Amino acid sequence: MMETALRAALIDWLASDPALTDHLNIVAEEAIVRATPPWLALVASASTDWSTKTQAGRELRVALELHTRGNDPAGDGPLVDAIERRIEALPRAQSGFAIASIAFLRARAERRADNARGTLLEYRMRCLST
Repeated sequence: MMETALRAALIDWLASDPALTDHLNIVAEEAIVRATPPWLALVASASTDWSTKTQAGRELRVALELHTRGNDPAGDGPLVDAIERRIEALPRAQSGFAIASIAFLRARAERRADNARGTLLEYRMRCLST
């Protein structure tokens, strides 16, 4: 299934970046309950058909959440920028499929209880089987 393969490829790609992992305690495929912030998780995805007459395809929407702590509302900016750059640099050629496009959709940031902060990043990725 393309959605499962894309999720795995994206998590591996993010977790293999030393520039990110130097600043994150974990990169995972689900919201982390017991990890110490900062962490990044792929918390949701959904897919729809994006096939052509000759190739199977999916349009996938993924949501990643960055969980941090701090008082400064702008403090997560550099890390969020680095995450966005890494997502957009995901290699287009993958095993069994190719990513035709990656588009940023929206972000949401919020302050939570106990000085916690959350940033949700949503992307659309269009993929075709190879």
